[in-house]
Amino acid sequence: MSTTSDSRFRPFKVARKVRESANITSFYLEPVDPAHWRSFEPGQFLTLQVPQPSGGVPIIRNYTVSSSPADDKYYRITVKREASLDPALPHGICSLWLHDSVGEGALVHVDGPRGAFKLNLSSERPVILLSGGVGLTPVVSMLKVLAEVTDRKVWFIHACDNGDVHALRQEIDQLAASRDGIKVHYCYRFPSEEDIARQSFHSTGFVSRQTLQQLQPFDDYEIYMCGPPPFMQAMYNLLTDLGIDRTRIVYEFFGPASLLSMTTTINSEPVKVVVESSPSPAPKDALTIEVRSSGKRLIWDDTADSLLSFLESHGENPPFSCRAGVCASCLQDLVSGDVDYVEDPLDEVPSGKVLLCCCKPATSIVLNLSNT
Repeated sequence: MSTTSDSRFRPFKVARKVRESANITSFYLEPVDPAHWRSFEPGQFLTLQVPQPSGGVPIIRNYTVSSSPADDKYYRITVKREASLDPALPHGICSLWLHDSVGEGALVHVDGPRGAFKLNLSSERPVILLSGGVGLTPVVSMLKVLAEVTDRKVWFIHACDNGDVHALRQEIDQLAASRDGIKVHYCYRFPSEEDIARQSFHSTGFVSRQTLQQLQPFDDYEIYMCGPPPFMQAMYNLLTDLGIDRTRIVYEFFGPASLLSMTTTINSEPVKVVVESSPSPAPKDALTIEVRSSGKRLIWDDTADSLLSFLESHGENPPFSCRAGVCASCLQDLVSGDVDYVEDPLDEVPSGKVLLCCCKPATSIVLNLSNT
């Protein structure tokens, strides 16, 4: 199937291939060498090598683990099949390869797990798991841990088009029934006649302010959410408009995080825009981030988890994909200064370059960004 000379990628056998819905399939990946299975935290992803259709260097793609960390013999990834090979759909080639070409017994090459989108296992606060479409994959892994090893209250809220594309429902329902304190809410945008006859959903259209307000007070919840950018943007603005502290909202999606603070409209009701406050005057020993391409000179905030998130909070929109040092999408020019990597990049970073997603400044730095 796929081959690699990169020792960081290990061969895993597809032990099972299970269709979960009309367009979503799970792949159970077992290491050829059991020593290559590594523990992970719920919410993290694997990196797969996918062969180029025309040959050449393999494509790198990330897929979230949807199984439980307690399942230490395999990883499960749950993948949506994209509709076409259109170049505008960068994940299409890879998902089609998995769905159409990779069968049980095939070998795929895997590195990981990685990622900063993780359940806070030390917290005792109640949890809201909020997902759209195939964005349910990381929160299902989180739900497994919450159901099996904690007594924390949980709301699992999932939005999708209808029952035909609703993946992992039986599994989620079984977890919710496994103990008290776990509740589910399914919102179908276009329920079918069969969905209506079965009463297999709780609300229709979009997850709205009214829906969330009717479910539960939000005073002390931690919220983990994942889904396509329009869903994430709408939910983030809705939650902050309801008064949820932004530090309690943990999210993952592929696209500029600055999209989350843009104005959107939900059910014809505008929600407020998140506006960052101006930085305070710089102390004498403060680190500065000069962005030569835009002329900005910013004071580094050490509470930022990376240069990427810091720059996004100040209106810059550098490209990125994985946010974990894997895909190199956020590789940018480092004109001067030094950085420390808080997560090891998958590949060596060339001299004069910096991976924004996994580093912080060690000294004042000068960057030249390409916002494409």
